[in-house]
Amino acid sequence: MKTQGQLVETLARSETFLNYERAYTEATGMPVALRSVESWQLPFHGKSRENVFCALMAGQSPTCAACLQLQEKLTQDAMTEPATRTCAYGLCETAVPVKLGPKTIGFLHTGQVMRQNPTATSFQRAVVQARKLGVDIANEQTRRAYFATPVVPQKKMQAVSDLLVIFADHLAMKSNQLVVQMANTEPPNITKAKLFIREHCTETLSLLQVSQAVHTSPFHFCKLFRKCTALSFTEFVSRTRVEKAKNLLLNPNLRISEIAYATGFQSLTHFARMFKRIVGKSSSSYRENLTGTVPVHVSAVQTCVPGLSPRRIQMG
Repeated sequence: MKTQGQLVETLARSETFLNYERAYTEATGMPVALRSVESWQLPFHGKSRENVFCALMAGQSPTCAACLQLQEKLTQDAMTEPATRTCAYGLCETAVPVKLGPKTIGFLHTGQVMRQNPTATSFQRAVVQARKLGVDIANEQTRRAYFATPVVPQKKMQAVSDLLVIFADHLAMKSNQLVVQMANTEPPNITKAKLFIREHCTETLSLLQVSQAVHTSPFHFCKLFRKCTALSFTEFVSRTRVEKAKNLLLNPNLRISEIAYATGFQSLTHFARMFKRIVGKSSSSYRENLTGTVPVHVSAVQTCVPGLSPRRIQMG
């Protein structure tokens, strides 16, 4: 199983993120970056839309250190909700948490913009601030870069933050899928066990049953499964069942209680507790956030969850 940082790196390379990054940057003219909570790098360094003034400041050790300190404070502020901070030179950045269940695993960053037009006075303040750190920015190159910084009003920054919150929710869903689906080099019996769990997760499953299916002793299987997946057997089963439940929640004609039992949970209370812990919100809230009615064929639902009673499904 990949580490938390590797999981965020996988998300950052995914088609989902790359498509959003391209559309977001073209629409707003601002950079957006996805970084893990473990990262200590400047999020926009080397990106095509990196602010030129910020790039110049990052090129000097004292001012780069100050930028890193600001990033640390910003991510601390954004552990549970979106946050914005303004640096000593008048540029602001926003960070939005990306979660895996209730745990924050990374941040979406945007910014390197000003909220008000730069002036000769504000540039002089920046010169003084940099001079305190032993850096001289009183030159024409830095001055041009400073005055070329995009200006984004507060109202637009709030709208941008709202967009990132919506996308962070999508990444949270994607990250949970990766936890279940991410392929690693692993012993064949663990691969076989995962497949067995996915095929039988709607039934009552025990560690003994699965270990026997892959011809391994329960004790050895339990240790090997946790080592290869970083999850306990019970946790993996719960995550697999939740993924199936998320699919069924697309069908508005299925009651949540039906979905809970159809995906292998033995009680509605257990389903509710596990769904909220893994997804980060209740099943009813998750369903409310789904936009529109997604067409689902009854045959597909029956195939996914054997034993689920056919119900009339509205086509979107």
